[in-house]
Amino acid sequence: MTPKPIVLVVDDSPATLGMLNDTLEAAGFTVLIAQSGVAAMQSIGRITPDIVLMDAVMPEMDGFETCRRMKQIKALTSVPIVFMTGLTESQDVIRGLEAGGVDYVTKPVVPDEVVARINVHLANARLTRSARAALDVAGRFLLACDRAGQVLWSTPQAAEMLDQEQGTGQTVLTEDIRAWVIRCPDMAAAGQVTPLVMTARSGAAGHLLEISYVGRIGPNELLLRLVAVDPSSEELLLKQRLGLTTREAEVLLWLGRGKTNRDIAEILSLSPRTVNKHLEIIYAKIGVENRSSAAGIAIRTVGRL
Repeated sequence: MTPKPIVLVVDDSPATLGMLNDTLEAAGFTVLIAQSGVAAMQSIGRITPDIVLMDAVMPEMDGFETCRRMKQIKALTSVPIVFMTGLTESQDVIRGLEAGGVDYVTKPVVPDEVVARINVHLANARLTRSARAALDVAGRFLLACDRAGQVLWSTPQAAEMLDQEQGTGQTVLTEDIRAWVIRCPDMAAAGQVTPLVMTARSGAAGHLLEISYVGRIGPNELLLRLVAVDPSSEELLLKQRLGLTTREAEVLLWLGRGKTNRDIAEILSLSPRTVNKHLEIIYAKIGVENRSSAAGIAIRTVGRL
């Protein structure tokens, strides 16, 4: 039997809680109730809901702050949070979305509308989790953050990798990583963005954590890729010693192994024209004029290919 989806309802109004509890249970959900943001944080320490209905205006800790704190917890990064609010000004809606909410309903809430929105967001969350799990299986450890360096979502293994490195139990970025993320869009526009390589605090001994900027995938959403790398790897040696990006190091590595531009394009899933562009930049960076000289530098830098 498929377990019932769990809905956490956070509201300081007993009347609203009672109405939503009856409505959602009748619709086939398991309902958890919290009358404050503090109580909600305590509740998620015991059980992880599938979706959260969050009152925006509450005493002590309001719904916006509660949402922000929830989204810092690894297990809740993909859990949709829907705000319930009487605040209908656009800045209030934006504030809720920036805090990590996916939607909002206005009070007084319409029961059928709430159930319909919950079903839509649960379906979207399932698809999102499946896609991120597929990326994990394919070895793509990805996370997205906003331009201030706050994590929006991550694939499961990327979250685990960050947790191993930082030991916080939360999917958060350290100050030095956030500072690098903030600079990434400008560095990318200038063609100067390079991966951030950090010494691993835990995990496999002698490995480094490399964080690469993939690009902007939304108005305020930046995509990053995490890779655990061996500091003695050929690609890393080319990057560090010659000042190349990850992709440039990959192209030069295969060039040094005697591959043609078409071969390199097929290996790296690029177009031959893109390979040519990378080679032009590589030649300029390492101060050579042709393939033979570039291959020679690659071989001398790595020591063997």
